[in-house]
Amino acid sequence: MDEAKILSSRIAYKGGHIQVREDRVIEPAGHECSREIVVHPGAVCIVARPTPEQVILIRQYRHATGREILEIPAGTLHDGEDPRECAIRELEEEAGYLASTMIERARFWTTPGFTTEIMYLYEATDLTKTQIRPDDDEVIEVDIVSRSEALRLIDNGQVQDAKTILGLLRVLK
Repeated sequence: MDEAKILSSRIAYKGGHIQVREDRVIEPAGHECSREIVVHPGAVCIVARPTPEQVILIRQYRHATGREILEIPAGTLHDGEDPRECAIRELEEEAGYLASTMIERARFWTTPGFTTEIMYLYEATDLTKTQIRPDDDEVIEVDIVSRSEALRLIDNGQVQDAKTILGLLRVLK
């Protein structure tokens, strides 16, 4: 399949974590249209397993949802940062654990219809407890649940975060 031909492109907004780019394109089918793209540096998410039968979940308020949600640890890549190194950093910051083993289990586009964000999913094992070091704007509660409870939380709708659902199903099933 051919790619879209970009006729023009401009940054409509530049924030601390994202940019919004407006592209005028001719789509592969020949239609001319405008596309608004959220430009994101990418992110990681981690299914951390203190034991083979346990998984770490975190609770934190997410302003976009207007409520606290239950999710796996995750974070945004710094400019030029290796995803594995980011996963190691984020796991310690958000959950207070260092992983001796960090294995990439998947890469996925979070919402390819409007953002460039790609997310790297890791499984972390051989964990050592350290201390949680959340960012200044984060209030995080760490929960350690059984494998079966984590899957039950998906089934009963208590976990609604896509990266968490994908991560838990990919690693625990």
